[in-house]
Amino acid sequence: MKINTDGVLIGALAGSGFPSTILDIGTGTGVIALMLAQRYPSSSITAVEMDDAAAQTAGTNFSGSPFRERLKIHTQSFQNYFAEHPAQQFDLIVSNPPFYIQSLPSPRKQKALAKHADSNFFKELITGMAAHLTADGQGWLIAPLNTISLILALAEQIGLHLQQNIDILSYPHSEPHRRIVVLGQKQTPVATTRLCIYDAPGVYNTDYRTLLSAFLTIF
Repeated sequence: MKINTDGVLIGALAGSGFPSTILDIGTGTGVIALMLAQRYPSSSITAVEMDDAAAQTAGTNFSGSPFRERLKIHTQSFQNYFAEHPAQQFDLIVSNPPFYIQSLPSPRKQKALAKHADSNFFKELITGMAAHLTADGQGWLIAPLNTISLILALAEQIGLHLQQNIDILSYPHSEPHRRIVVLGQKQTPVATTRLCIYDAPGVYNTDYRTLLSAFLTIF
């Protein structure tokens, strides 16, 4: 599971204030959790990953980091984790979830787990967020726009409110190809912003470079 743009974007953007308890759902090899540990030095971060190989790699990455004491990996689905910890609350829950909904799965099992889901998966994800966020907590998700539409419809049904949209564009005049949404228990005015990755082919946008300069050695 390679590092991807979706993951580093939500790792660099997610959260506000000083969240003390953070949950990373579907951590993969742990990149988002590690970025959040770097950004929030007083936080305790729980990561769940159901793929054994990815979880093992995340554990190795965690133990080799300067944040090792604040990171914990659980090799299980988020559904099982929530069932085993029904009273646990988090100030911040993040996920870069599977986003191909009810489409033809990848022939590679690991890739299929990472990229494909059905609508019931998202219902369980949003329901779990609603049950495990603190009163002022936030849930951050990144996905293509059609998947975001499903997420927002489910959130409305379940009682989570949209608080923020961040549209992700490849170029200044492109249509958004990803959207980050922020969900919470409280209803607030919805803030909408956008982030462009490139100014031209091979030329990174200044805002993108600034956002990721603390994490990627290419910047």
